[in-house]
Amino acid sequence: MKHGRRLATVTLTASLLAGTAAVLAPTAAAASASTCTYNLADHNARVDGNGINYRTGPSTGYTSKGFLYDNDRLRVYCGKGNWYYTKLTHRSKSGLSAGTYGWIRSDMLLQLAG
Repeated sequence: MKHGRRLATVTLTASLLAGTAAVLAPTAAAASASTCTYNLADHNARVDGNGINYRTGPSTGYTSKGFLYDNDRLRVYCGKGNWYYTKLTHRSKSGLSAGTYGWIRSDMLLQLAG
């Protein structure tokens, strides 16, 4: 964990020195948002589908935290490829707690709204 924070600090410092603005997702060090390759302005989104895996990282190789269902609500922070790092804004239909962070494929979202 100490190495991950150091890497995040070095990355942030390098981007600031290069003149690039960096915006980090909330709890980046704690929840693997550091694997994001691009940032998004915070957006609300709804899940489009049933039994969608809510993963610990941005690919199917990561374990599932549980399932998401139609209209479960998320906040989108950043992404990697076609995966978004998100937080549940309300308890999911499967029982995942509001405030749970995870990854979902972008094509599993019904809408993005600022």
